[in-house]
Amino acid sequence: MFSPTNMPQSVSTLFSAYAAFAGSVMLIRSMVNELIPYELRSYLSTAIHYLFTPLSPNITLVIDEHCGMSRNQVYDAAEIYLKTKISPSTERLKIGKTPRQRTFSVAIEKGEVVTDVYENIKLKWAFVCTEPQNNGHSGEKKCFELSFNKKYKEKVMDRYLPHVLKRGKEIKDEEKVVKLYNRECPFNDEDGGDHGGMWGSINLEHPSTFDTLALDPELKKMIVDDLNRFLGRKEFYKKVGKAWKRGYLLYGPPGTGKSSLIAAMANYLKFDIYDLELTSIYSNSDLRRVLLSTTNRSILVIEDIDCSMEMRDRQQGGDQYDGSNSRLTLSGLLNFIDGLWSSCGDERIIVFTTNHKDRLDAALLRPGRMDVHINMSYCTPQAFSILASNYLGIRDKNHYLYGEIEGLMESTNVTPAEVAEELMASENADVALEGLVNFLKRKHSEANEVKSEENGKVGDEEAKKLKTDVDEKKIVNKLINRNRILRAARGVRRRNCGRRMIPQNVFGI
Repeated sequence: MFSPTNMPQSVSTLFSAYAAFAGSVMLIRSMVNELIPYELRSYLSTAIHYLFTPLSPNITLVIDEHCGMSRNQVYDAAEIYLKTKISPSTERLKIGKTPRQRTFSVAIEKGEVVTDVYENIKLKWAFVCTEPQNNGHSGEKKCFELSFNKKYKEKVMDRYLPHVLKRGKEIKDEEKVVKLYNRECPFNDEDGGDHGGMWGSINLEHPSTFDTLALDPELKKMIVDDLNRFLGRKEFYKKVGKAWKRGYLLYGPPGTGKSSLIAAMANYLKFDIYDLELTSIYSNSDLRRVLLSTTNRSILVIEDIDCSMEMRDRQQGGDQYDGSNSRLTLSGLLNFIDGLWSSCGDERIIVFTTNHKDRLDAALLRPGRMDVHINMSYCTPQAFSILASNYLGIRDKNHYLYGEIEGLMESTNVTPAEVAEELMASENADVALEGLVNFLKRKHSEANEVKSEENGKVGDEEAKKLKTDVDEKKIVNKLINRNRILRAARGVRRRNCGRRMIPQNVFGI
């Protein structure tokens, strides 16, 4: 029986036994380290840990931020998708806003877990960040860890992850802010895209839409239908062996809304705009490098193509841009539009604008390069109805000056920009429309005066030409009559001389 009297002896015995056991363990460990290789010891340790660890019913998928040198699409989609799954129980969130962003950006902080349910499958998303090692030069490594029950692996791989990709794309398209890129822009874009330092960007704040665009309704419907058909024909382009792109040529006088139409197309499609000035390009290789840095689902715009590059007569040197040491050629531009390089990118639209279509090279205008030619003409009564609705709120032609304005527009060339300027002169509809009537009358009178002067000049030139022709005829007739008289006089003289000489020869006088 245990008693306090023998307690020290028991404790002493216990410590002696522990010391003997620890010494034996250290001896055995030293022998094992000396006799058994490290690889074998590691394998045995893993096997023992596996045998004595209970099996987990879950599996974890690790989704890294990058796949090699490229961004991981699953990671980007999950980052967007998980914003919609943040619950009130989430304790830490990351909030940000740049000066040019309209709303706050929300994201989960590292170490946070977000749960999701898909077809009665419970899934856990964990955002994991690994700090770089002291001796490494790499940045922080980010990944998502997706955990779920093993028995749902096939359903998650075949249905849930595609669902995340699809929803991520839809949310991105809904929240996308259209951007305007230019090589001279001092800002960097905010979407994380890598453009190799070629482009800077700002948000496209242009409010133009197809609803507010002052354009003939039939032409507007044709453009919208053509854009929708282009977006839905990916497989068709692939089947026929053509690059998935579309070319538009906008031509017409200045002030007819070419830039507004481009902005309306970008806002309708949610496509970014790349504004390219060919005068900043020095060679074909430079052009390829710049164009390859643009992204899919974008609109490439080259305005005033007849001014930025010589496009008229390639056989007389027009194939080369007139600049010192320049090697940018028309053939280089055409090769990117419709050659081998045109396949480097999908779902792209190319827009050229010009005020003088007749100055462009025929090779640039043929189908396959500029597929759709849109004539941006002067303001029509239909376009005026849209402008009156936009600026003055007048609808259904319910104003007493409407008929007079339409009649003047049918006989006067006036651009939508000029009409809009007159409509902005006053918020009072009567005052603004009266000012527009007076403006149209002045334009009509000026056009008639110019036409009369041109007709008068033509008439004067024709009269001068007729008078010159009559004077020339008189001079010619005089010369002809004079020649006739001279020839007749010479004939009489020869006959007289002949009569006098015959007797002298005969009689020797």
